[in-house]
Amino acid sequence: MNRLMPAPDALVGRRMDLALSKMLGVSRAKASEFIMTGEARVLGRKVTKSSPLMDTDVIEFDEPDPPRSVEPVAEDMPVVYEDEDIVVVDKPVGVAAHPSVGWTGPTVLGSLLKRGVRITQMGAPGRQGIVSRLDVGTSGLMLVCKSDLAYKEMRRQFSQHEVVKTYHALVQGNLLQDRATIEAPIGRARVSDFRFTVTPVGKAAVTHWDVLERFGLATLVSVNLETGRTHQIRVHFSSIGHPLVGDHMYGANPVLAGRLGLDRQWLHARQLEFRHPRTRIWTKVVSSYPADLLRSLEQVRAESKAKAAA
Repeated sequence: MNRLMPAPDALVGRRMDLALSKMLGVSRAKASEFIMTGEARVLGRKVTKSSPLMDTDVIEFDEPDPPRSVEPVAEDMPVVYEDEDIVVVDKPVGVAAHPSVGWTGPTVLGSLLKRGVRITQMGAPGRQGIVSRLDVGTSGLMLVCKSDLAYKEMRRQFSQHEVVKTYHALVQGNLLQDRATIEAPIGRARVSDFRFTVTPVGKAAVTHWDVLERFGLATLVSVNLETGRTHQIRVHFSSIGHPLVGDHMYGANPVLAGRLGLDRQWLHARQLEFRHPRTRIWTKVVSSYPADLLRSLEQVRAESKAKAAA
């Protein structure tokens, strides 16, 4: 039985032999052999061992799947909107959007399927129904398509930037402006497979932000994205010297995060606005802050008030 493996986000852009070696857990030489013999191939296009892995690639491999542990279910993941076409969940931190190499925790897709939610089969294997994603360490609203009609239309809306995605983020320091736009290309960082950075050779990325509340040591902002690059909000705010509180990967102060009891970046997908794929009605879904973000925000607010009163 053939095995189908969608390209993992962390390996997109890498040489095919290197990517395949990481995906299969074999040596690079063995991965090259699989490619040369045709035991491993990309659906829809011819590749060599030096071809770059693309984000749309699905690799077919002529070996049975290795034994897999049962994926846990995200029991505490609320469904905040659902009809015959779409389901919007309030994704908790620690839940991935979909299965990927090396991830053994719960996923949005797997948890919905195990709850008996019918999901369209459109999309890459293991990512069916998914038209946008959130990082494991980011909480908030995520939309998954149940019908083929919804998948086609919502994919179009996301790709054409018609969906309004509003995030709330707590960034370090006091932003000078009340509102601004960060427009800087983002690409993979050379120092790590998992980090991204502002680079002239990256893909165009545009982030708009408005200040909601100032605390001196940190600023609460509302963020809207024109583009959807991996780690876009985290990379852009780090690039202007204001990393997200708790985001150690992109330069956040670990002492501040520790004092606030925060063990992930302070980032929440707060609101989704879109035109319903079937009814065409403009639809808005809103999420509340989860307990860890709310607790740390209240502490920052209390510290700010105490300092002002001193």
